[in-house]
Amino acid sequence: MAGRSRRSLVVVFFVILTCGFLGVVFGRTGAGAPATTDANVDESLRNFSQVYSIVEQNYAEKLDADKAIYDGAIPGMLRVLDPHSNFFDPKQYSGLQEEQRGRYYGVGMQVGPRNNRVIVIAPFAGAPAYRAGIRPGDIIVGVDGKNTENMTTSEVADLLKGPKGTTVRISILRDGNNKPVEFAVVRDEIPRYSVDVHFVIRPGIGYLHINNFQETTEQETAEALEQMGDLKGLILDLRNNPGGLLNEGVGVADKFLKKGQVIVSHHGRNSPEKVYRAAHGSTKDYPIVVLVNHGTASAAEIVSGAIQDHDRGLIAGENTFGKGLVQTVYRLSENTGLALTTAKYYTPSGRLIQRDYTGVSLYDYYYNRNQDDYAINGVKEDANREVKLTDSGRTVYGGGGITPDVKIAAIKANKFQEDLLRKYAFFNFAKKYAQTHKIGRDFVVDDAVMKEFRALLAESKLTYDEKDMTANLEWVRAAIKSELFVGAFGQQEGMRVQAETDPTVLKALDLMPKAKELTENARRTIAEHNQARLTAPKN
Repeated sequence: MAGRSRRSLVVVFFVILTCGFLGVVFGRTGAGAPATTDANVDESLRNFSQVYSIVEQNYAEKLDADKAIYDGAIPGMLRVLDPHSNFFDPKQYSGLQEEQRGRYYGVGMQVGPRNNRVIVIAPFAGAPAYRAGIRPGDIIVGVDGKNTENMTTSEVADLLKGPKGTTVRISILRDGNNKPVEFAVVRDEIPRYSVDVHFVIRPGIGYLHINNFQETTEQETAEALEQMGDLKGLILDLRNNPGGLLNEGVGVADKFLKKGQVIVSHHGRNSPEKVYRAAHGSTKDYPIVVLVNHGTASAAEIVSGAIQDHDRGLIAGENTFGKGLVQTVYRLSENTGLALTTAKYYTPSGRLIQRDYTGVSLYDYYYNRNQDDYAINGVKEDANREVKLTDSGRTVYGGGGITPDVKIAAIKANKFQEDLLRKYAFFNFAKKYAQTHKIGRDFVVDDAVMKEFRALLAESKLTYDEKDMTANLEWVRAAIKSELFVGAFGQQEGMRVQAETDPTVLKALDLMPKAKELTENARRTIAEHNQARLTAPKN
């Protein structure tokens, strides 16, 4: 057997042994099910080795050992368990560690596909690419002498990364230049911020968006809240936040709850119950509206669930994803990793966060959810759901993510909007407009700007109905301003423009009085319950 095959087999044996010792691979454990024994594991390993040997020797084509093991045997084994147990090959495991650390080494710019080429969306302010003079709209035609034609965005991004202090040579094709311009950029540590935008959206009302939970999220959240000053209300935007590190989610929830309040608990067959509480707590009592959607998962559901169960804020949006399985990450040989489900998450009221996945394909589980969960023919089927109570006695449901207090349907782009986005109308306009105009922070998309935008659409032969333009005028103005601000001031400023004009965020502002009423009623109800317990006759 080739050395590469043996190395791959070492990894798969390690995975099988790890899972086998936990009693979850070769037979379900539970009432009437025999526990996995060493003999079971040994027999399974011998069977697997024999099957692998036959395949390697007799398959019609030469076997790629890593592909057979990393993409086949191990993922196939884990998929019969649950949707979230996962195996990471060396590249994926390195990416996981990088994501959790919240930093990497590279040049610091966002790249993406535009007009069939990989271009610079925006260099990060202060990063090596920014200091070198690379600009939004620059086309990356080569990296270290390698032609990027036909490369994907991720392939180009990988070429730009490398050890700190090393130099990468980037060939840029820029409007006005006939030949590529060469940039020698020294790689450095690039932070990845999880709090990607925060600002005071109305006098006294803060807006804070968290895109994931990594090693720096709690600290970033604390700094953002401090920078926004004395708040009278907060919109905490957790939409499309896939989660991340549990401790960081707990740390963020700690910023809004009272000291000692339960944030989350988890337990499993071989995992004793562990309860996480607010270690420091907050004395602030301003109203909070938490925005969630189907992309809100895991640690983001822990935060929103804790805020809801303690009546600390109003949850608004769509039902969250329902990812409440705890993965323990085991480091294996060959720089690979195994994320194995070892427990389940429960909110402070005892709600199970995890959505049911029995009999559901992996594709349907992730991408084909019922947009109106727990509804059949428009009638909600809450009777079959787990029922719990918040601190003040409000009814909440478990077993399927976090159900919002106020439903706000996701706003989908219409055909007119999709056409403009798909053909990069705003990006192309911003790149051209910025060449002849100076963008200030007081910039307004007025009639003159719209006239130039219409001229670009005509020049690009992008036809449209003027009725559509009129009906979508505010959306178009916001999209133009956002794209221009990305180029002039950076990605965060562009996102700020988007948030200021986001219809869901505007609805959250309207809900602030209701959030205040919720917290005040809860405080009063809890005080009455406590007083009743104190005055109740003792037997």
